[in-house]
Amino acid sequence: MNQLMSRESEEAERPGPGAPAHPGAAPGDAVLPGRLSEPLRAELIAFRRDLHMHPELGNQEFRTTAAIKARLEQAGLRPQVLAMGTGLVCDIGTDAPEAQGRPLFALRADIDALPIPDTKTGVPYRSTVPDRAHACGHDVHTTAVLGAGLVLADLDRQGLLTQPVRLIFQPAEEVLPGGAADAVDCGVLDGVGKIVAVHCDPKVDAGSIGLRPGPITSACDRLEVTLDGPGGHTARPHLTTDLVTAAAKVATEVPALLARRVDARSGLAVTWGRISSGHAPNVIPQHAELSGTVRCLDLAAWREAPDLVHAAIDEIATLHRAKSQIDYIRGVPPVVNDPGVTELLRDAHAARRGPYAIEDTEQSLGGEDFSWYLEHVPGAMARLGVRVPGDTVRRDLHRGDFDVDEESITAGVELFTAAALLDGMAGG
Repeated sequence: MNQLMSRESEEAERPGPGAPAHPGAAPGDAVLPGRLSEPLRAELIAFRRDLHMHPELGNQEFRTTAAIKARLEQAGLRPQVLAMGTGLVCDIGTDAPEAQGRPLFALRADIDALPIPDTKTGVPYRSTVPDRAHACGHDVHTTAVLGAGLVLADLDRQGLLTQPVRLIFQPAEEVLPGGAADAVDCGVLDGVGKIVAVHCDPKVDAGSIGLRPGPITSACDRLEVTLDGPGGHTARPHLTTDLVTAAAKVATEVPALLARRVDARSGLAVTWGRISSGHAPNVIPQHAELSGTVRCLDLAAWREAPDLVHAAIDEIATLHRAKSQIDYIRGVPPVVNDPGVTELLRDAHAARRGPYAIEDTEQSLGGEDFSWYLEHVPGAMARLGVRVPGDTVRRDLHRGDFDVDEESITAGVELFTAAALLDGMAGG
């Protein structure tokens, strides 16, 4: 069954403007402005589908950037393309007297896609670009932030927005070490007091979110190792460097060695994805290569990881008389949610959908470059549910058949707008 499920049968039951989104929603939602109108909701679904049909890889998101920019300008806003040439930033409400001197509340979306084919069938919005797909939901993140920006801009025109807001549409999240670092260098955090984001979660029903204070993702780095020796005949391994054995020992013993040199609770783990050496069964090779990832749940341990990994590899390689060269490619630190901003997201979603639409979520072993923003300002990321309610099939990100229940777009807009409004009411 196609993961996207038509919700037309539910439209007649959807609450009208000003009413709580669901039974059990907080009473305050009846007076909290900024609900998503049905015409805008339909427009946003069409916008998301257009992005889905035209995915672009990191730092190549020119069409995506132009589409976002055009829609924001149509709303009377002044978006600015980032210096990298893709991605953009747009401020709302900075001219209001109430906003003067107040820090900006930032909403972040990532806009890039993945280099994999779209394998969905039966939907009209499949990717039209070979071997490119929005298989991680960045099209949903982008559309939710765009929709929130349009709603907040309308509230600003009515004089109902007391908190200035910045929209950040960031390129290259999927490219290590992540486009967030470049965006920060471009000044997107200048004047920002808090920042929030979402990440699609196919384990959570559309309309709900998952929250966790503290670490919600892991660090993710990349590791490339080469081993060299003089080579020789397999009949005489004692006269040379038995390089295949050396590579095998690095592959098996380095993870075990690291497990005894760091606190087990840090979750530091090396996992190999590629190992290559040799061309003939009776020739000891001169060269071997290993590639893998380093993941870590703890921020402090992540900072120590390069030195620990280098030492462990050198130790094993030297024991087997192999020369090692290590390329440790820094990725991203863990996303560590600020407890206060996490509570703000909890209050915001409860105001729109009720407390039952919020669930606790576990720390993921995936990486997310939203962490670079949190090195500078407090913020939090929520897991945005995209699963069709009642769907019992286990689904995951980064698959060619990935799709979403588009009610998640409405939920994302509601979350972002309520968070900005509540933060403004609280004084920022």
